[in-house]
Amino acid sequence: MPSLEQARQRMEKALDAMRREFASVRTGKASPALLDTVRVEAYGAMVPLNQVATIQAPEPRLLVLSPFDRATMKPIEKAIVEAGLGLNPSNDGKVIRVPIPALTEERRREFVKVLHRYAEEGRVAVRQARKDANDDIKRREKAGELSEDDSRRQQEQVQKLTDQYTAKIDELLKHKEAEVMEV
Repeated sequence: MPSLEQARQRMEKALDAMRREFASVRTGKASPALLDTVRVEAYGAMVPLNQVATIQAPEPRLLVLSPFDRATMKPIEKAIVEAGLGLNPSNDGKVIRVPIPALTEERRREFVKVLHRYAEEGRVAVRQARKDANDDIKRREKAGELSEDDSRRQQEQVQKLTDQYTAKIDELLKHKEAEVMEV
């Protein structure tokens, strides 16, 4: 049953991608994952922030970045400001401190909307994997590789798999939403 296993792999990838997106959404707590989407102009190219500095969260409301090269301090600060995360870095010549401000109720609601969008993208990817698997099963049935009963059975398995992954997405969304709304 290659189509079922392929569908499972694609659904797992969709879930992993959604987890990464969720990690980039602020919850009011400092997490190095907040800066995963930040890209810095350094050495003539746009590179991920974690390739030009180490990122640590020594306190719940503070991130500390230690650039590998002091020449990248200004570009790092600029990239963080321009990332639209609502963060204001400050540098003391050795490290860049990024205080994480408390979230307002309005900002929390905006983040929840973003989370819902990411979750919907995850669901769409899972449904697309289901559609492709079902198309493959129907193609194999038409080609005479599968009986009608086997085809129906495999489509039911694909649907069960889809339901499982959709439930996982909903569960992740519920937990992350609670985390964001927590004051």
